[in-house]
Amino acid sequence: MTLPIDPDWSTATLGVRAAAPETLSRDHSLPIALTSSFTFESAAQAAASFADPDPDAFIYSRFTNPTVQAFEQRLAAMEGGESCIATASGMAAIFTLCLAVMKTGDHLLTSRGLFGSTTQVFNNWLSRVGISVTYVDMADLQAWDAGFRDNTRLVFVETPSNPLMQLVDIAGLSALCKTRGVPLAVDNCFLTPILQKPLALGADFVIHSATKYLDGQGRCVGGAIVGDAQRVGKDIFGFMRNCGPCMSPFNAWVFFKGLETLKVRMDAHARHANEVALWLAQHPKVDTVHFPGLPQHPQYALAQAQQRTGGGIVSFEVKGGRDTAWRFIDATRLCSITANLGDARTTVTHPASTTHGRISAEARAAAGITEGLVRIAVGLEDPVDLIADLDRALGGA
Repeated sequence: MTLPIDPDWSTATLGVRAAAPETLSRDHSLPIALTSSFTFESAAQAAASFADPDPDAFIYSRFTNPTVQAFEQRLAAMEGGESCIATASGMAAIFTLCLAVMKTGDHLLTSRGLFGSTTQVFNNWLSRVGISVTYVDMADLQAWDAGFRDNTRLVFVETPSNPLMQLVDIAGLSALCKTRGVPLAVDNCFLTPILQKPLALGADFVIHSATKYLDGQGRCVGGAIVGDAQRVGKDIFGFMRNCGPCMSPFNAWVFFKGLETLKVRMDAHARHANEVALWLAQHPKVDTVHFPGLPQHPQYALAQAQQRTGGGIVSFEVKGGRDTAWRFIDATRLCSITANLGDARTTVTHPASTTHGRISAEARAAAGITEGLVRIAVGLEDPVDLIADLDRALGGA
């Protein structure tokens, strides 16, 4: 039995208390159900479970597991959704969504400047099953409006985008989608339900790479899709049941526990990132800072309307191109050189040669990803120490 959710609870409280199962042994911390299958009291019960599976009945951990279910229910509550499906990775969540709601001959409308692996999936794998893709300027609602086709079946966006921190007007785009009956999916990885609520702004699906902030310490890989009871709880669940891109119970337990501290961590990440962005904006060796919490960001007003803060990611362009960017990265001491983000430890990467290195130079240029661009996921270190490290590294670069 899962303890009931109070509708008046805040997102922070939901992260700590929602979907906490009441076990026979009355565990205060969620136990891990490390089992591949579950037993039945009789052959008749087994047959009934397979014929019409009850979401609260457990059959096989590919699609029903109590630890995974607890994570799904807690994240759904925090996002304001009815249902959640946990997947093996964030990319598995994106691919699962696409194949569950689209078919051969359908059209996907999305934006330029997506995460590199997402672009690879859209260009190289959806095309193999006959799904076409159109990319538009994410900040231009008129471009979105013009991009729809009669066979458009899904609109997919990242906001903020990776790595340039560009925004999509979620409410405005949702209105365009609803007039055509096309669902809108929003990748909420950078902000989490603590800093942005896409469903409340009109989105139909929320995508997560749980690997990032939901974990918060760089330990496990996972993903999630949140939405309504029919499309997520039944249609996408059916895809998961048969195709199996499932999350492991151990990873689900890590993410479930990570949600308990998400509010505290996201507030700290955002506060530290704001200090770093303000400092970088004044540095003579930095051309441009991409951070929606800065008043000079071209979409600052939109960020103030649909986000609680600017988030924890800061991208900036150093003068001197790739050579200077690499020297700067190599000279840091408090920054881990890795493409992952959302960790307690600050991470730094050069998007043009890592996360977006496998897409064409033309596609990178169209997305605004320059050779001098550096992305920092600001961690939980003291920002005074972090800024001192960045200052020394920029001096050396």
